[in-house]
Amino acid sequence: MDFFRQNDHRLLRLASVDSTNAEALRRAAAGERGPLWIMADVQTSGRGRAGRSWVSEPGNLHASLLVTLSAPAPKAYQLSLVAGVAVYDAIRNAMQPAPAGLCLKWPNDILIGTEKAGGILIESTASAAGLAAVIGIGIDIATVPPELERPATHLAAHGACPLPQELLACIAASTEHWLAVWDEGSGFPAIRNAWLNRAHPIGERMSIDTGAERIVGAFHGLDDDGALILDTETGARRFTFGDVSLTR
Repeated sequence: MDFFRQNDHRLLRLASVDSTNAEALRRAAAGERGPLWIMADVQTSGRGRAGRSWVSEPGNLHASLLVTLSAPAPKAYQLSLVAGVAVYDAIRNAMQPAPAGLCLKWPNDILIGTEKAGGILIESTASAAGLAAVIGIGIDIATVPPELERPATHLAAHGACPLPQELLACIAASTEHWLAVWDEGSGFPAIRNAWLNRAHPIGERMSIDTGAERIVGAFHGLDDDGALILDTETGARRFTFGDVSLTR
């Protein structure tokens, strides 16, 4: 276990942990307010959205940022979009040239073309100091985990790429910038615009599985709160959760 500062960011680096998000939540429960980055070389029980496991291969990036917010809990979901913009910018800055086809997919995926290269998981819990929010980030840098259900890729397949700690330094700086822009929700219109400028095109065919139904339509952007708008056969529909797949 190593605590140190990297470019003025507090960082806890672990050789192995069950989950960087879980470790961040444990530290929040013990009184840690952050900002604190937690990075692990290996996760033994990494997790993604909807309770899925996140395979954590050595050489890839597994990290979480713990922050304490005064914003109400309903605003915390916007952190997926904030983090998406930050990670996109960090990859572009860390890889020259940037991977062709790098883009964002609602609500939390980093794509290169139609293949997933990373994901974001937001978790939060109330604390005496405010809302403890954790931004979990997983980026496949060196390898793609085997036997995935969806098309996936890794950064090394698209050019010279940084080591995990080097990429995290870029992500930390970018996240600090975009969190300041977001300003606990008051600056969300700027985040929404930045996210749309980095996303796949308006009109892209896609489907969303909400668990109760699967709907196919065309991407029509985000509403003022960050919800997905999909043009369907029955008109425009708004979604606040679901698994999205592009249907190129």
